[in-house]
Amino acid sequence: MRTLVFTTAVAVDTKQTKSIGEHYVASMLARNGWAPALTRDGLARTDILAVHTADERRMIEVQVKSIRGVRRTDSWPLGLKEQAPARSDHEWFVLVAIDPDPAGPMRCFVVPRNHVAAATWIEHMHWLTEPGVEPGRRNVGPDRARASMAVFARYENRWDLLLGSADQAPILLPPEYRDYALDVDRVGLPPEHPWRIALPVW
Repeated sequence: MRTLVFTTAVAVDTKQTKSIGEHYVASMLARNGWAPALTRDGLARTDILAVHTADERRMIEVQVKSIRGVRRTDSWPLGLKEQAPARSDHEWFVLVAIDPDPAGPMRCFVVPRNHVAAATWIEHMHWLTEPGVEPGRRNVGPDRARASMAVFARYENRWDLLLGSADQAPILLPPEYRDYALDVDRVGLPPEHPWRIALPVW
């Protein structure tokens, strides 16, 4: 009986966290000149469609990921679906960090999909194969990868990026992540990622 109560509480909390994040992002988009519409459950890769009211009706697709916690070490679970490359230049993530204190701040990180895919893979594979760690101690696959808030620090509140192509957005990941991406034998990049053909400079 206790197990049933615990499981139900977790499910409700997860759904509530998702709802808080999506509605907050929609409100922030509206404040920045977008007309947002929440999509129905089941539309893959997109939680919000938005059209800019002044920028020649530019449209974007936004996937929202939300967590409870605002520390630099807090992280979002981003599995294989989130590591898949973008299919267009208007796919974005907004990663939301919700302060457990209702009076605390909401934090948003506005990131092109391809940047999220690369960063998540790099962080996980570096952790998995980090030199000096005893072999076998870390064996979690990329399907259970997590990306920490510190990695996306420079994307915080960058709503301005949405006005341009996601393919042309500045890469604001930590500089050392480029070195890890070049280390194809240990870290590299996720399969089919466009940066595998030509790795940008950042």
